[in-house]
Parts: sequence; structure tokens; C-alpha cells
Amino acid sequence: MPNKGFLLVFMNPPPAFEEEFNAWYDTEHIPERLAVPGILTGLRYISTGASPRYLAIYDLAAPEVMDSPDYRRVAFENSSPWTKRVTARARVQRHAGEQRYPGDRITGGAARVTVMRFRALSGAAVGTTSDAVRRCVEEQRGVRQLRILVDSSGAAGADLLAVVEAAVPLSDPLDLSALGEAAEALDLVNTYTPF
Repeated sequence: MPNKGFLLVFMNPPPAFEEEFNAWYDTEHIPERLAVPGILTGLRYISTGASPRYLAIYDLAAPEVMDSPDYRRVAFENSSPWTKRVTARARVQRHAGEQRYPGDRITGGAARVTVMRFRALSGAAVGTTSDAVRRCVEEQRGVRQLRILVDSSGAAGADLLAVVEAAVPLSDPLDLSALGEAAEALDLVNTYTPF
């Protein structure tokens, strides 16, 4: 069975704009995305402290859903006027690609979601970083699921996103010494709760 795809979006709307941002996300954006064939889930989260403030995770039947005519009909230049207004005012960081580990899971229910992002990794570093994250995270108390998501669209290398779903906050999310050189690529560790 082919690996599932993902779309993971970080957003930082200006504080004075958050009410409209949340209304747009809940009443237009999530329902519009969930109507696209192949988009399996669309879940929102809010940061417990650090920036980026908002996180949305979409599970896709396959990475190619992002290139489908159904998705393109509601995305990019075909976005609604409200979507264009909101995304022009909020700082948006998008990652899309393939779920490498375990490959076939979707986002579950969790009290905490921690995201660790490693930027611009070589092909070999994706594998070693994934293995190191698994060793550091999977046996921690309260961890329900770890998924490794890889966005290979960058010219400088792949971005690896480790998404840890847990019942409680992680006590020690990562032993950086176990990552070797890949620790230099870690540029984000943030925890979220369901919105």
C-alpha cells in the first residue's frame, strides 16, 4: 500500500485579526478542504506557548492529492476571496509531501501534539534523523503515535517533520546528542493542543 500524504500548515495571524482568521478556518477553509476527494482529515491546533501560533494537519490518501484537479479547483489562484484576504494577512508556512513512517496512519486524538522540524536534509540524513527521532520519542510516557513526514520540495534538501501525538506533554522530546549532525538542522520544536 502506498504511503499517505500530508499537508501541514503553520499560521501566525496578527492578534487583532484572530477572530476573523478562526471564523474563516472553521466555517470555510476546513469544510472546503474536506470536500476534496483524497483529503481524509483536517484538524486544527493552537500553540501552548511558542510561535507559530496555529497548526493545521491534513492527512491525504496519497501525496498526489495536492496536484489533483479537485484540489487545484479550490487552491492557489482559485482560492476564494476570503481565503486570499486571510492568507495575505497571516504568515503562512506550508509543508506537503509523504508520510515516511509508519506510512499509513492518520492523525489521531491527542491532548498534545509536538512538531519537530529539521530543515534541508540530504537523502541519507532523512533516514538517520528519522531513526534517531524514533529512538528518542517512541518509548516516552504518554506517546500515542509518532509520524515522520517528509517535504522534498525544497531546493536545498528535504524538510523532515516529526509529529508526536501524546496524552501528556513530553518530558524530554529529543536527545540532541543522538542526532549527530542532523541536530544542526533542527529549527522548530513546538507543542500544540487541539483547537
